[in-house]
Amino acid sequence: MKTLIQGGMIFQNSEFQTRDILLDDGIIAQIGPHIDPTQADQIIAVSGQTVLPGLVDVHVHFRDPGQTDKETVKTGSEASAHGGYTTVCAMPNVTPVPNTPDKLRQMINYNDEQGVISVKQFAPVTYDEHGDQLVDFDGMKKAGAVAFSNDGVGIQTAKTMYDAMTSIAKTGLPLAAHVEDHALMNGGVMNEGSASNKLGLKGAPEVAETSQLARDLELARVTGVHYHVCHVSTARSVELIRRAKADGVNVTAEVTPHHLLLDDSMIQADDPMYKMNPPMRTRKDREALLAGLLDGTIDMIATDHAPHTSADKGHSFNDAAFGITGIETAFPLLYTQLVKTKKVTLSQLLKWMSSAPTAKFNLSNENEIKIGNHTNFSIWDLNAPHQIATKDMKSKGHNSPFLGDQVDAQNLMTFANGKLIYQDQ
Repeated sequence: MKTLIQGGMIFQNSEFQTRDILLDDGIIAQIGPHIDPTQADQIIAVSGQTVLPGLVDVHVHFRDPGQTDKETVKTGSEASAHGGYTTVCAMPNVTPVPNTPDKLRQMINYNDEQGVISVKQFAPVTYDEHGDQLVDFDGMKKAGAVAFSNDGVGIQTAKTMYDAMTSIAKTGLPLAAHVEDHALMNGGVMNEGSASNKLGLKGAPEVAETSQLARDLELARVTGVHYHVCHVSTARSVELIRRAKADGVNVTAEVTPHHLLLDDSMIQADDPMYKMNPPMRTRKDREALLAGLLDGTIDMIATDHAPHTSADKGHSFNDAAFGITGIETAFPLLYTQLVKTKKVTLSQLLKWMSSAPTAKFNLSNENEIKIGNHTNFSIWDLNAPHQIATKDMKSKGHNSPFLGDQVDAQNLMTFANGKLIYQDQ
């Protein structure tokens, strides 16, 4: 079956050009300005639309197994396709945690069976993501782990982190860390500051993040591990990472769309849709995160897609679960609020959302639009104003502070692994 994608603006070799793409059984066979349409069995005319490389997210929570009332691999991957993603990396904080190579291998096989896109799998660092008992790192790598993380649970003991880094460095895989000193959180449910004082809610200080980050960067310097910082949220964290990179530490970092676009001054009421961990910080922090992306201190954007049921989010910051969804809204929001406002270019945004995570996590470059690759791209109308609404979401979780926001980018279709797996109705 040959399909001709005709007349789209193609992002290729870091620039946009009007090109046709001929697909042959899901493989990109030709790219050119005017491909003979008689070669194709099917023509999809996309004149005026933009063809983007498959987006890549190294930080998602699909809740499967054990928490499937929140999300499944199937619904999470369908939501990813809706958002233009063709590769994601799922965290291991599921029930039960895949503590052994056999259990991890079973998860990976399940991901392959259920996912409509490529769903890679993290392995835990410690058993059940708590305590100090380390997993079989070499066995996990052989089973197919893409990286290691106890995301959601900062590793509290320096010796445990040091031993983990020493062993993981030998595997060559990244160690992705949720940096949080539990003893310094003070039961906080949002950022400690004027907003928390105004609302009468317990605040979590930034030092709960930065103190553990400083510890880990020194341990990474000594061990040589590829240390990846999850969801950076403070200006001080950006500065610590910047200094570590200058010092030769093998560190990469990610920032979420919500930390780039929101700050605690925007929380006007006790609305648990804004409850996330790490919390929304100050406007100064938000500006520093964008500056960190622009100067290369922060390498990529990851969503930390964290779906919950309505009951999980409760009625108040005090009783709600941490986390928001993000995989479906990330690109439309960032395109609208950063690219359209000329704070960043579309080329930069695609680097942070596709090529950089691919390179830093040593993933397949199949998301690049080039001859010989499987079809992994999405087709967007970048001039389609609409509101973010639950009725359009494929995820089971609708816990987003962005509901009702207007965005200008609409995904029309996503191809993954050679197949059309999402089409706007």
